[in-house]
Amino acid sequence: MTSYNPKDWISFIFQLSKGDTFRKLIPMMVIIGIYSGGIGYLEIEYWHLPDSSHVKNISIMHGMLGFVISLLLAYRTNTAYDRWWEGRKLWGGLVNNSRNLAIKLSIILQDEKDRNFFRKVIPTYASVLHKHLNDSETGMQLFDDVDLEIDHHKHKPNQVAKILFQKINDLYVSNKITGDQLIILNTEIQSFTDICGACERIKNTPIPYSYSAFIKKFIFIYVLTLPFGYVFSLGYYVIPVVVFIFYVLASLELIAEEIEDPFGTDANDLPTRKMAENIKKHVEELI
Repeated sequence: MTSYNPKDWISFIFQLSKGDTFRKLIPMMVIIGIYSGGIGYLEIEYWHLPDSSHVKNISIMHGMLGFVISLLLAYRTNTAYDRWWEGRKLWGGLVNNSRNLAIKLSIILQDEKDRNFFRKVIPTYASVLHKHLNDSETGMQLFDDVDLEIDHHKHKPNQVAKILFQKINDLYVSNKITGDQLIILNTEIQSFTDICGACERIKNTPIPYSYSAFIKKFIFIYVLTLPFGYVFSLGYYVIPVVVFIFYVLASLELIAEEIEDPFGTDANDLPTRKMAENIKKHVEELI
C-alpha cells in the first residue's frame, strides 16, 4: 500500500507513482490523440464541412450520454471500493481475533510448551491466509471455463485452523482447560474460518463480466465519437480535449479494476503481508 500525506497537494499533482493511471494509459492516449487529429484534418482540410453540417449535432448525443456514463462510473467505483473496504474490515477482524485468542490463552495456559505452540501457530494462520489469497487459482475456483485440479485437503488455512482446534481439544481432554474455556476458545478459532471464507468470496467473485465489458465499450465508443462534433468549435484543440476526457474516464475504470481485488499485488491493494507480520509481533508479545 502506498504511504502518502493527503494534505500534500503538490506531490499529488506533479508526482507519478507506481499506481498512477497516467503511465498505464500513455499508449492509448497517444493513439486517441492521433485519431482525433486525423478526424480533425478530414473534417477541416479534406471534407471542408460547413458549420451547418449535421455532423456538428453529434455533440448533442454526448451531452445526453455524459450523465449516464458518470452514473455508471460512480456506481462502478463505489462497488469496487466497497469490496476493498470489506477486505480491510475482515483483516482488521483477523488482527483483533488473533489478539483476543492470544490474550485468553496467555491467562489460561500454564505449560510453557503449550504457550510456545500457540505463539507460533496463531500468526501462521494469518501468514498462510495471505499466501492463499495471493494465489491466482484461488480467484478462479468459480469460473465455468477453468478446470482446476484442486486438492481440497491442501486448503492450507483450513489445515492450520484444524491444527489449532485439535490442540485446543487435546488441552480439554487432558483437563488443562475447562468445558467453558473450550467453548470460548472455539468461538475465536471459528472466527478465523469465517474471515477466510469471506475473503475468498471477494477474491473469487469478480464484478459480472457483462457489466464490466459494457462500461469499457461505452467509454471507447463515447470517446471515439467526440472529435466528430467538437472539431467544429475547437478545431485542432480537439486533440488535447479528447485525450483528457479519455484519461479521466479510463482512469476511473482502471482504479475500480485495481481495488475490486484487494488481495493482489497492485500498489493500492491491502498490505496483508504487513498485517500478518504485525499479528506475529503482537501474539509474541502477549503469549
